[in-house]
Amino acid sequence: MENEQRLAAFERMLTAVQNEYAAASGKMAQLRAAGKEKTATCRQLMANKLRLQEMLAMYQTYGLLETKRQRATQCAQIEGEKR
Repeated sequence: MENEQRLAAFERMLTAVQNEYAAASGKMAQLRAAGKEKTATCRQLMANKLRLQEMLAMYQTYGLLETKRQRATQCAQIEGEKR
């Protein structure tokens, strides 16, 4: 597999992990609002969310995922260049 293909695969995987994390968070919020935070479904979602959170933390540890601060800095630099 070439480097560009590997990078594209990584980007797809990262997007999938981020989307799954957001979906699990949303479903958990709905269950909490319905008073169902003690259900097996909610507990399974929590386990899945923790697994995804750990994956995202590892990406960040190895410098493969930008932090909010890094994104904000980049946005500020881009805005400064436009002026």
